[in-house]
Amino acid sequence: MTDSLAGVAAALRAGATSAGALLDEALARHDGRAPALHAYVHLDRDGARAAAAEADRRLRGRGPPPGPLCGIPVSVKDLYGVDGQPVWGGTARPLPEEWSRDGWLVARLRAQGAVFVGRTITVELAFGAVGTNPHHGTPRNPFDDHTHRIPGGSSAGAGVSLVEGSALVALGTDTGGSIRIPASLSGTVGHKTTHGRWSTEGVVPLSTTLDTVGALTRTVDDAAWFFGAVDPAWGDPDAFVAEVRRRADAAPLRVGRPRARILDEVDPALGGMVDGALEAWARSGAAAVTPVDGSLLDEAERLYMEGTIVAAEGQAFVASRLPHHRSALDPRVAARLEGAPSLESPAYRRDRATLDALAARAPTLFADVDVLAWPTHLHAPPPVDDLTDLDRYLTVNRGLLRPTCPVNALGLCALTVPVGFDPRGLPVGLQLVAPGGADELVLAAGRRLEAVLQASPRSSTSR
Repeated sequence: MTDSLAGVAAALRAGATSAGALLDEALARHDGRAPALHAYVHLDRDGARAAAAEADRRLRGRGPPPGPLCGIPVSVKDLYGVDGQPVWGGTARPLPEEWSRDGWLVARLRAQGAVFVGRTITVELAFGAVGTNPHHGTPRNPFDDHTHRIPGGSSAGAGVSLVEGSALVALGTDTGGSIRIPASLSGTVGHKTTHGRWSTEGVVPLSTTLDTVGALTRTVDDAAWFFGAVDPAWGDPDAFVAEVRRRADAAPLRVGRPRARILDEVDPALGGMVDGALEAWARSGAAAVTPVDGSLLDEAERLYMEGTIVAAEGQAFVASRLPHHRSALDPRVAARLEGAPSLESPAYRRDRATLDALAARAPTLFADVDVLAWPTHLHAPPPVDDLTDLDRYLTVNRGLLRPTCPVNALGLCALTVPVGFDPRGLPVGLQLVAPGGADELVLAAGRRLEAVLQASPRSSTSR
């Protein structure tokens, strides 16, 4: 399955392949991967085969007209409700029955005829960026066959499912970086949509203030095609991709490179890869890169990491909806939920007011530029065995969130694009950030960058 999403969809409609054949290939790629990557908490072989058979009937003109994603294998993060399937939300036991119904995004894909391959492993209740899960196991970073490295979280199995080839689209959620971090660590593309643009209905929440839904894909073109197929304002992936390409081929983009403390600790090898990608972009004439003040990003990171919003809202959800799960929580999750203030507390109300004030200042970041760009992650993913100590785990968790969480706190949208590999052969991601509501712009910017990198002769952009 090396063709683009658009190419696969066209082949399905032309009868050059079938949903059943695509699924067989997806399952064979999963079964044939050694060492096993452990992307899924549940691989739904029977359900996927039934869905593929139904998709093929629709593609042959029997039943409802096929949607753009008809027959496409999709993995689903274990936070999304899916009709008739148990949902664990990364916890030790299935969640109540109310969570076993199609959420908004799942329902849109099911209506089009997508094939849900299985449920990918998530960090418990999505509360963590590392990607570990003691209840269901930790997916393996697919770029190191010898050492079990973290996959990034909280959508831990999502990027892994794409790399192994068991899915062409991987549904994830992003509260502070949970789509972009695993995408960056797995060499895939992750789109953090604008908060509120897509409904989070039917998805186990962490923070109602910050949660977003979206997808990881293999390329930016795939991300744009998927977005156009799903977004209510478009509903036509071909028209949307044409618009993205039109914008990408228009006047050179003004790209801002923030000066911010959150980026001070970037590993020189990773930073060099990002610098090289931006230099190639500028040399192509498609972008003008200039430094900008990123101090607002530092303020937003500090509020996200040291404030009460995520922990308070997560704790409120567990207390009200999952009280019987509390005693079995991962200690690394429980430790951060314990002692969180209530939603009526002065601390929580103060932090919400501060968040609103910071978000109101976000347009100043784009006063002289169209998009911002910086590394999606700052350090190579460590081995899982290095994170048994809680303090070390928390240090790595914060380090992973620092470059991504300001986007959520400020109400922006973002896209991570793979730009090459570090000296260990591990992927490096570059994050593009646009104002809230400008998802079309950030996808157009990513499409132009991807095209430049594909045309670049630098061996470091391929593996």
